[in-house]
Amino acid sequence: MARAHRVATYACVFILIHLLILFAVLPIPFLEPDIVDQLLPVIPWWLLVSFGAYSLASLGLGLFTFQDCPDAYHDLLKEINDAKNDLREKGVTMD
Repeated sequence: MARAHRVATYACVFILIHLLILFAVLPIPFLEPDIVDQLLPVIPWWLLVSFGAYSLASLGLGLFTFQDCPDAYHDLLKEINDAKNDLREKGVTMD
Protein backbone atom coordinates (compact mmCIF):
# COMPACT_ATOMS: atom_id res chain seq x y z
CA MET A 1 0.00 0.00 0.00
CA ALA A 2 2.97 2.32 0.27
CA ARG A 3 3.03 2.92 -3.48
CA ALA A 4 -0.72 3.58 -3.60
CA HIS A 5 -0.40 6.05 -0.73
CA ARG A 6 2.47 7.80 -2.49
CA VAL A 7 0.52 8.08 -5.74
CA ALA A 8 -2.56 9.34 -3.90
CA THR A 9 -0.46 11.93 -2.04
CA TYR A 10 1.15 13.21 -5.24
CA ALA A 11 -2.23 13.31 -6.99
CA CYS A 12 -3.78 15.30 -4.15
CA VAL A 13 -0.89 17.76 -4.13
CA PHE A 14 -1.06 18.29 -7.89
CA ILE A 15 -4.86 18.65 -7.82
CA LEU A 16 -4.62 21.17 -4.99
CA ILE A 17 -1.98 23.22 -6.83
CA HIS A 18 -4.02 23.07 -10.03
CA LEU A 19 -7.16 24.28 -8.25
CA LEU A 20 -5.29 27.06 -6.46
CA ILE A 21 -3.89 28.30 -9.76
CA LEU A 22 -7.24 27.83 -11.52
CA PHE A 23 -9.06 29.99 -8.97
CA ALA A 24 -6.25 32.59 -9.08
CA VAL A 25 -5.12 32.08 -5.49
CA LEU A 26 -1.57 31.34 -6.64
CA PRO A 27 -0.19 33.51 -9.43
CA ILE A 28 1.97 32.04 -12.18
CA PRO A 29 5.03 34.19 -12.85
CA PHE A 30 6.07 35.13 -16.40
CA LEU A 31 2.65 34.32 -17.90
CA GLU A 32 -0.16 36.69 -18.61
CA PRO A 33 -3.46 35.96 -16.86
CA ASP A 34 -5.42 35.53 -20.11
CA ILE A 35 -3.00 32.84 -21.29
CA VAL A 36 -3.30 31.05 -17.94
CA ASP A 37 -7.11 31.26 -18.18
CA GLN A 38 -6.97 29.60 -21.60
CA LEU A 39 -4.45 26.87 -20.81
CA LEU A 40 -5.28 25.81 -17.27
CA PRO A 41 -8.75 24.30 -17.86
CA VAL A 42 -7.37 22.07 -20.62
CA ILE A 43 -4.52 20.54 -18.60
CA PRO A 44 -6.59 17.71 -16.99
CA TRP A 45 -7.91 16.64 -20.42
CA TRP A 46 -4.40 16.79 -21.85
CA LEU A 47 -3.16 14.56 -19.01
CA LEU A 48 -6.04 12.11 -19.57
CA VAL A 49 -5.36 11.90 -23.30
CA SER A 50 -1.62 11.50 -22.68
CA PHE A 51 -2.25 8.68 -20.20
CA GLY A 52 -4.56 6.95 -22.69
CA ALA A 53 -1.99 7.25 -25.46
CA TYR A 54 0.73 5.88 -23.18
CA SER A 55 -1.51 2.96 -22.16
CA LEU A 56 -2.36 2.07 -25.76
CA ALA A 57 1.28 2.35 -26.79
CA SER A 58 2.45 0.09 -23.97
CA LEU A 59 -0.26 -2.48 -24.80
CA GLY A 60 0.65 -2.37 -28.47
CA LEU A 61 4.33 -2.76 -27.72
CA GLY A 62 3.56 -5.67 -25.41
CA LEU A 63 1.52 -7.38 -28.14
CA PHE A 64 4.17 -6.66 -30.76
CA THR A 65 7.00 -8.12 -28.68
CA PHE A 66 4.99 -11.07 -27.34
CA GLN A 67 6.99 -14.25 -27.78
CA ASP A 68 5.33 -17.43 -28.91
CA CYS A 69 5.58 -20.46 -26.67
CA PRO A 70 5.45 -23.54 -28.92
CA ASP A 71 6.21 -25.92 -26.04
CA ALA A 72 3.33 -24.55 -23.99
CA TYR A 73 1.07 -24.81 -27.06
CA HIS A 74 1.87 -28.50 -27.51
CA ASP A 75 1.48 -29.18 -23.78
CA LEU A 76 -1.92 -27.48 -23.82
CA LEU A 77 -3.06 -29.53 -26.83
CA LYS A 78 -1.91 -32.73 -25.09
CA GLU A 79 -3.85 -31.79 -21.93
CA ILE A 80 -6.96 -31.03 -23.99
CA ASN A 81 -6.74 -34.38 -25.75
CA ASP A 82 -6.19 -36.16 -22.42
CA ALA A 83 -9.25 -34.44 -20.95
CA LYS A 84 -11.35 -35.35 -24.01
CA ASN A 85 -10.24 -38.98 -23.81
CA ASP A 86 -10.99 -39.07 -20.09
CA LEU A 87 -14.48 -37.66 -20.65
CA ARG A 88 -15.14 -40.13 -23.49
CA GLU A 89 -14.20 -43.01 -21.18
CA LYS A 90 -16.73 -41.71 -18.66
CA GLY A 91 -19.47 -41.67 -21.33
CA VAL A 92 -19.62 -37.96 -22.15
CA THR A 93 -20.27 -37.31 -25.84
CA MET A 94 -18.32 -34.54 -27.54
CA ASP A 95 -18.10 -32.99 -30.99
